[in-house]
Amino acid sequence: MITLKPVLEAKIEVGVVQEIGATSKGIRKMIPIVGGTFVGQEMSGTILPGGADWQLIRPDGVAEIEAHYTMKTNDGVYIYIVNKGYRHGPPDIIEKLSQGLEVEAHQYYFRSTPTFEVEKGKYDWLTRNVFVGSGERHKQYVSFKFYSC
Repeated sequence: MITLKPVLEAKIEVGVVQEIGATSKGIRKMIPIVGGTFVGQEMSGTILPGGADWQLIRPDGVAEIEAHYTMKTNDGVYIYIVNKGYRHGPPDIIEKLSQGLEVEAHQYYFRSTPTFEVEKGKYDWLTRNVFVGSGERHKQYVSFKFYSC
């Protein structure tokens, strides 16, 4: 039996979507990560600017997300995260999201499997566990709740 334990909640601030265009695999987009915060029982801190979410919108309408960014804990430890997952839903709901309109999270699917890299020490437990994330897209940020399994 798998039990999910809450690890942290992140608010990831994003910049203007840059559409790369239609490729042989689908529509490629890049969404800059410009900052943010995270908080959990064992860690909290900031999300540093400079990351990005490289999305592929497949012909079936599913968005494959692959976000790379850096978190810095309040005690000064840098953590690299790669957050891969899927977002999809009814076409009218996805259209609203793309227009920056607020949509309730239960109206679409947005899940991920983050992996972490960090130096040996207080937070290296992040490199030895499996995590899942549940996301919500807002106009200027994405929020994620991450859980360990």
